[in-house]
Amino acid sequence: MGWIYVIIGGILEIGWATGLSLSEGFTKPVPSIVTVVLILISFYFFSNSMKLLPIGTAYAVFTGIGAAGTAVVGMVFLNEGISVLKVTFISLLIFGVIGLKMSDKEKQETGRSY
Repeated sequence: MGWIYVIIGGILEIGWATGLSLSEGFTKPVPSIVTVVLILISFYFFSNSMKLLPIGTAYAVFTGIGAAGTAVVGMVFLNEGISVLKVTFISLLIFGVIGLKMSDKEKQETGRSY
């Protein structure tokens, strides 16, 4: 369940990070309100994930999902530049998040931490 919480929180982070841009410094009321609501809900899920997952893993996955997702949203919907390097490093971020999840699962199955 902790992984579901952190994934939901990370996806919501994409929404609020995008909302920060769309709110133009909190000068537009509707995007500003949506952003604040998404921040609160996102951190609710993230805080619940930390009850079940190691803090370092939960935070890395949460921010990794948010960073990679926000970069993709920026490139696809907000006319930010797309380059081979950006896609390469976003891919590395995603593989890192997957690796963290897999290493935590291995630890739980074996009962050992290394």
